[in-house]
Amino acid sequence: MVENIKKYAAELIGTMILVFMGCGSAMFLGCESYGGHLAVALAFGLSIIATAYVIGNISGCHINPAVSLAMLINKKLSLTDFIGYVASQIIGAFAGAGLLKLIVSLGADSGLEDLTGGLGSNGIANVGVAGAIAVEIILTFIFIFTIIGVTSDESKGGVAGIVIGLTLTFVHIVGIPLTGTSVNPARSLGPALLSGNSDAIANVWIFVAAPLVGAALAAVLFKLLKLKGGK
Repeated sequence: MVENIKKYAAELIGTMILVFMGCGSAMFLGCESYGGHLAVALAFGLSIIATAYVIGNISGCHINPAVSLAMLINKKLSLTDFIGYVASQIIGAFAGAGLLKLIVSLGADSGLEDLTGGLGSNGIANVGVAGAIAVEIILTFIFIFTIIGVTSDESKGGVAGIVIGLTLTFVHIVGIPLTGTSVNPARSLGPALLSGNSDAIANVWIFVAAPLVGAALAAVLFKLLKLKGGK
């Protein structure tokens, strides 16, 4: 029981850090004069690298319901832990988004503003509903496929966090101009629901459902490839 609580606490803290740093960078650095998309992409990727080497040996550092779903499908996570992980990740995402909202409110008198208008929440303005669904499925597939592959080989354990963080960075480089890049249902839920932005709230289902579909596809395909290879 104590070990489970430690794992869930690690997932909560890790997700809070990811949302605070990643969505925070989008809010305050998103325009080109402040670093642009590359800065935001790096913030998300570096958040993964940092947390992976801190909580990786505690919970595996999923900090993403899509990752946990893939691990459940591949029988590397029990159903009980899956539920605990996802609940913790969602709470962590709300905590991270809540801290960002607090900072904006405290800095309002000094001219601090959220450049995204929605706590770094995702959007569909550039690609529409169908385009956003396709983008999120594809990007999540790439991200999760990489995670499963690098974590399935124990010899790559020392560099897994770096590989995963850099993969999250490059999917953001492509995805930010299209949807803002979710690939993580918790990361999308917290900012969208706390922002009060009606468009973000109306479209958040896309950024919950599509990453889960992409993750499931990646998990199943990797399993089939491993079977075909006789492993």
